Amino acid sequence: MPDRRLRVGIVGLHAGRSWAFLAHLPALRALANLFEIVGVANATRASSEAAASAAGLPRAFGSVAELVSSPDVDIVTVTVKVPHHLELVKAALEAGKHVYCEWPLGNGLAQAEELAALARKKGVLGVAGTQARAAPEIGYLRKLTADGFVGDVLSTTMTAWAREWGATIDSADLHGYTLDKANGATMLTIPIGHTLAALRDVLGDIGELSAVVANRRPEVRSLDTGQTVPKTAADQVLVSALLASGAPLSLHYRGGAPRSGVGFTWEINGTEGDIRVTGPTGHTQLVPLTLEGGRGDDQAFRALAAPDAHREGVPVQDVVPGNVGRVYVRMAADLRRGTRTAPSFDDAVDLHRLLETIEAAAVTGARASVMTSSNGSPTRGQRE
Repeated sequence: MPDRRLRVGIVGLHAGRSWAFLAHLPALRALANLFEIVGVANATRASSEAAASAAGLPRAFGSVAELVSSPDVDIVTVTVKVPHHLELVKAALEAGKHVYCEWPLGNGLAQAEELAALARKKGVLGVAGTQARAAPEIGYLRKLTADGFVGDVLSTTMTAWAREWGATIDSADLHGYTLDKANGATMLTIPIGHTLAALRDVLGDIGELSAVVANRRPEVRSLDTGQTVPKTAADQVLVSALLASGAPLSLHYRGGAPRSGVGFTWEINGTEGDIRVTGPTGHTQLVPLTLEGGRGDDQAFRALAAPDAHREGVPVQDVVPGNVGRVYVRMAADLRRGTRTAPSFDDAVDLHRLLETIEAAAVTGARASVMTSSNGSPTRGQRE
């Protein structure tokens, strides 16, 4: 692809409240040397025109079909709710466009596999927004472990909270869709999915696991109305696993908010040292992370600040657009150089398969092996 700016059309931008407005718009504008935002398409022309006007975008497309068929668009960014991903991403791929789709890629493994296969068939780049992988702290953690800071990894443990699946939600209209398991936007798929994608980057694949997935609060209260609403999505997920390296993994996510300011703790214990990663919630793709480590005879952890190189030239300090921007930087590099550094659709299939294995193991109560790129699925992209 030529070195001109890559032209992006966004599906699902609503001024002031949508993920595209809060994350993608500032990320792309900060990378104006690499990208040009062509316009937006929503469900109706009126909605598109309102979004384009409020966001200061040059064009409002009358439909998604018009956007994906436009010769002025190189990349289609899909930022709508999960149940609509399959239809919209397929339309973009069929039109021969590269795609940045928010995670989860599909509403389940089968949809993700269909989209990844179509992207390969069309010879276009599909990027899935597992942006915790692009957090500077995750990149630095990967380097530290690869360089032997902890020595050989003996075990790793995660505990975390996820606010949206607690006793209350702010608004049933805005957040109620995450309570319905059928929508594919649950605690397992979103915060746990993002975090497991980052864990696999740092420590490698999971080989086998057992799991408990439970919905302990079948009803929750909506704070805006005071009414109770049903919840079918799990609010407790526990995983006991062995990494492919043989190191044990323990993970426990629970719905709700922590009583302290720490809602995420990840410890890696090794033969030479230990590292601790903390954050305010288990949404590692959304929150600032802190690294601490100790080696040898150290009696306490010391701060491990990620060097600026791990920010990959993204001039945004805010976590959300910063992490999204770093995925875009990798996508641009992949399109221009033929590399595989951005989270791909094939990576997303691996992650969907892992989450499906967790759910199946919870149902059967049996220990399950995890099928990954290294033992049968398409090749998983790695940072280069």
